Amino acid sequence: MTVPEMSELSKAMMLNLLVCKMVFSQPMRQEYPVPWMEHIPFAFTVMELHKPGIFVELGTHSGNSYCSFCQAVSHLGLPTKCYAVDTWQGDEQTGYYNDEVFDDLSGYHDPLYGSFSNLLRMRFDDALEYFSDGTIDLLHIDGCHHYEAVKHDFFAWLPRLSSRGVVLLHDSFTRTNAFGVWRLIEELRSSYRIFEFTHGQGLAVVAVGPDVAETTLADLFRQEDRGAVAVRGCFSVLGKRLVDQYQLRSVSSSMSELNAQLVEKDANLRQKDAELANKDAELLGLRGSYSWRMTEPLRRIARHISGLKDRWD
Repeated sequence: MTVPEMSELSKAMMLNLLVCKMVFSQPMRQEYPVPWMEHIPFAFTVMELHKPGIFVELGTHSGNSYCSFCQAVSHLGLPTKCYAVDTWQGDEQTGYYNDEVFDDLSGYHDPLYGSFSNLLRMRFDDALEYFSDGTIDLLHIDGCHHYEAVKHDFFAWLPRLSSRGVVLLHDSFTRTNAFGVWRLIEELRSSYRIFEFTHGQGLAVVAVGPDVAETTLADLFRQEDRGAVAVRGCFSVLGKRLVDQYQLRSVSSSMSELNAQLVEKDANLRQKDAELANKDAELLGLRGSYSWRMTEPLRRIARHISGLKDRWD
């Protein structure tokens, strides 16, 4: 499909999405795991277009997504208050981990974003009491992806969404490993407007508030089929570019580390060679000494006695 095949309305809407100041920006934080990196350009875009008063993320892990949202708030000078909710202990899908993940994230996050952002280390349900109904403009759900778990998270937090509330659901296109986000998305289609990205394991954008239609982000939900394909394609290319850059840096870093190890091992071998050469020189010097020559008969007798002892044994 080429852009001319799109309607003029779809082309205008796509242009509105792609003229954002930050859509081509480089994320400041990129850590393992990789999949959410592909949605960072959209994270920048949704913050710029929607300008949420309160943003909440459920499930943060190493912070690729959350720090991207925070980076947009900081760069654009938005008045947004941000909150990340996570136990930072992991689960059966992500794997369990120790405090190093949280310590690394907080050490990065606090100096840069601590003035408008808070890391709430607790369970999702326990964090509900910190937010009043109708106050959250943007909610990102990326916790346990079992159908029952994600459905519970969505409806438990739904009353907290404002009249312009939008929910992002990651892994919406994944149908393996007991992932059930896609099932919830299919159920929600009859009640809400949904735009879904299929790259990066999927990211569903759900307009739950009645006033979303009055916001700039509403263009996303008005895309015709061809316009939707074009928008998905553009953000997919932008996202994969970031992943390629990250992987290239990782390979380069690994090669540099390997090279440093080889240099160190080579230096160790050279040192050992020098030590052996010194010992050889000392031994040659000893064998050429007067005392070595004088004690040769004694060593000969000792070797003879040792040989006799071996035969007796």
